[in-house]
Amino acid sequence: MSHIVLISGSHRQNSQSSKIAAYAASNIKRLNAAITTDIIDLAGNPLPLWDGEAGKADSATGKVWQPLAARLQKADGLVVISPEWSGMVPAGLKNLFLHASAKEVGHKPAMIISVSAGHGGSHPINELRISSYKNTRIVYTPDHVLVQNCMNVLNGETEADKADGYIRRRIEFSLRGLLAYTEAFKSIRAAGLENAEFPFGM
Repeated sequence: MSHIVLISGSHRQNSQSSKIAAYAASNIKRLNAAITTDIIDLAGNPLPLWDGEAGKADSATGKVWQPLAARLQKADGLVVISPEWSGMVPAGLKNLFLHASAKEVGHKPAMIISVSAGHGGSHPINELRISSYKNTRIVYTPDHVLVQNCMNVLNGETEADKADGYIRRRIEFSLRGLLAYTEAFKSIRAAGLENAEFPFGM
């Protein structure tokens, strides 16, 4: 059975991204109780800036990165949750993708959820699709979710209003797609697409 890793990309403690990660994880379990989930929360920005030392288990960076890498390696699919800060993906989330390689997330489907306290939030979707896939080989699903007015939605077991109900249904629809991609991509990874001569994208 599949294992889904959710990445909450906010540096803030008790963030809306963390709330949405927990909601999405519970939704996945409701869709299929046999699927396991794991939430990597970047609250407190625990990962040192990439310095080329992440592959060395005894380095300061490696000691933090290696346990996270092991959790990502177990994933069959991912949900990447990013708030929009000043029109950008948070530095800590970008930093995680600097550390990650195809070994952790290559040829694994990932669904993007972007988070905005207002009516914005589209920029992280574009940024992640443009800049985080080249060397990691992560494969973003065509569908994504934009959670606007995030403080007013996904706050309880039942929908608070029409907007809350809509975003709940949209998340479920997109997660169903992710789970279908997750099953299909297992055979893609089994095809042995990695090549030592071409470890990086062009």
